[in-house]
Amino acid sequence: MTPTLFGRIQTRVVMILVLGFPWTVVITPFLPNPDSASLDDQYITMFTALLVVGVVGVGWECVYHGLQQFRWEKDWPTIFGLVVALPEGILTYLILNAGAPWDRRPRPGSFDPGSIPLSTFVPMFLTVWIIIWAFTNGPMQIFSLRWRFRGGRFDSNW
Repeated sequence: MTPTLFGRIQTRVVMILVLGFPWTVVITPFLPNPDSASLDDQYITMFTALLVVGVVGVGWECVYHGLQQFRWEKDWPTIFGLVVALPEGILTYLILNAGAPWDRRPRPGSFDPGSIPLSTFVPMFLTVWIIIWAFTNGPMQIFSLRWRFRGGRFDSNW
């Protein structure tokens, strides 16, 4: 069965929580440190980026669903799932660099979330994306044998 829109959204959210969150914890201390920001500020920024990736990704799933309706089998070739990182990454980076509207007060010595350098964002985004893509297209189908048959949805029997 082809994953449904709701199944793809569920899979995206679960993978960000199960794989993206721990990977962000691991990789953040090794990312370039802009403006000598504290590790706490870097974690806040990277987890904000992960949250934006999740929210933007849910929106993109709706766009992809509409585009897939023009395809005969109503699904993407597997490689498209890797290539769509480019537009999602660009949009996420633009949103992050626009700054968080709820936090416009600069703190002394803090990292400004509205100025994330590409050298910090790209390794985090790409590694999270590749890990999730690889897991979803490989081991996920071993650990959850019926995941694809349920349209990509998770339920209590997975």
